[in-house]
Amino acid sequence: MTIWHTIGQQLKSPSGFAGRLTGSLMRIANDKPNRLAVDALRIGCRDNVLELGFGPGHAIEMMASRTPAGTICGLDQSAVMLEQAERRNQTAIEEGRVFLYRAAFESLPFAKACFDKILAVNVIYFWRDPLAVLREIRRVLRPGGCLSIYATDAATMRGWKFAGPETHRLYGADELSEILHGGGFDPNRIFVRNVHVARRVNGLLATVSASTKPMRLRANGC
Repeated sequence: MTIWHTIGQQLKSPSGFAGRLTGSLMRIANDKPNRLAVDALRIGCRDNVLELGFGPGHAIEMMASRTPAGTICGLDQSAVMLEQAERRNQTAIEEGRVFLYRAAFESLPFAKACFDKILAVNVIYFWRDPLAVLREIRRVLRPGGCLSIYATDAATMRGWKFAGPETHRLYGADELSEILHGGGFDPNRIFVRNVHVARRVNGLLATVSASTKPMRLRANGC
């Protein structure tokens, strides 16, 4: 196993001391993607929001400040990330506004149509069965709700040695649109745009409306 493969595995599921360090690095690397994706959700003060793959809990903290009368739920598959996110969001958890769980994404432990907004930042690469995850997202997202997904563009990630096929599934704009459609979302309500994140780092921001009524998507969100 190469050092690059080890790094890729830690990004996929942080564990141990290396996982704790990975969480600290995620906090820095995901700052702009988190802000872009959270802004696209246009979170209201009473919204119930779900994040898949919350990592160290930075976006959870950000969203909790925007919905004082709503709730934020988060799922991650890493015990190390759960520990870091709980520590970062301890006050909101104690207030009953934030709920964090360690669970698989392919079978979400929530009722149908219970979330107004859903967020997934830099995690779609790691979904073993992305269509199954997206079908679950579609199930728990209420009609009229919004999904926001950020992924670094495949053209950028091909230059990163740790993003090998053993750990990462890469997406260009077309592939991201197609997988969202395959997961059950109306292609007319899928909008994918290119975003510049940092020097030589370009990303994709997908926003999707689950509305059953005609709805025009805007360039900066649902």
